[in-house]
Amino acid sequence: MKIRAPKTVKGGALTAVALSVVLLAGCASTPERPAGAEAARNNLTALQNDPNLAERARVELRAAEEAVRIAEQPLPASDARLAEHRIYIAERKIEIARAKAITRYAEDQRQSMEEARGDERLAARTEEADRARQAVEDLQRQIDTLQAETTERGIVLTLRDLHFATGSAELQRGDEDNLNRLVDFLVQHPDRRVLIEGHTDSVGSAESNQRLSQRRADAVRSELIRRGVPRDRLSTSGMGEDRPVATNATAAGRQQNRRVEIVIEHTPQASNVGS
Repeated sequence: MKIRAPKTVKGGALTAVALSVVLLAGCASTPERPAGAEAARNNLTALQNDPNLAERARVELRAAEEAVRIAEQPLPASDARLAEHRIYIAERKIEIARAKAITRYAEDQRQSMEEARGDERLAARTEEADRARQAVEDLQRQIDTLQAETTERGIVLTLRDLHFATGSAELQRGDEDNLNRLVDFLVQHPDRRVLIEGHTDSVGSAESNQRLSQRRADAVRSELIRRGVPRDRLSTSGMGEDRPVATNATAAGRQQNRRVEIVIEHTPQASNVGS
């Protein structure tokens, strides 16, 4: 009796092996998301969420977004170099967008600072102009209080009520208020010098009247020094009878001519403001 050995199923075994090889090959070539794509996406997201930069590089950010999407596309292992290149491009696009945004942000900050400085300069000039205008207004009020007038020679105050008897240089009290206001003015403006001019009526000779007018100017200077005005700010001049302000034909007119005029010099600032 013959015993037959079992037949080996060669065809089925070969089929199984071939299928396994195909499956393994298929697994080996399955596309995968490149490893560096996630880092590129995180960098892009951080830039997009930065409130100081995101709105300052919109065009560049759109280009970076497109480059990151391409870099995120899965590739087989055999395309590793292509994946690296795509990630490199994406990172460069992100850097370009960030650099552009930072540059524009710095420019905006500089412009804002310049505008702020411009506002400060304008405010300073406005304040300076206000101070100058206020100073002029204050000065004019003081001049009005003195009952003086502003001329090319300076601020001229006439002490009409500071009477002198005919032929006398002795002060006769009667203009205390004006003298007090004059002293107050000179205290407030210590940089102004003063010229005191004496005048007479036409009674007597011109020569004697000139000497008399000088003594009258000197008498007022002495009175101002007595009231505290520094002597080096005060100078005097006798004008005689040459500049009458009224007729010498009447007693009232002659009394007006017997006067002392105070000429308070302009300061350079005051002259410039008034010009």
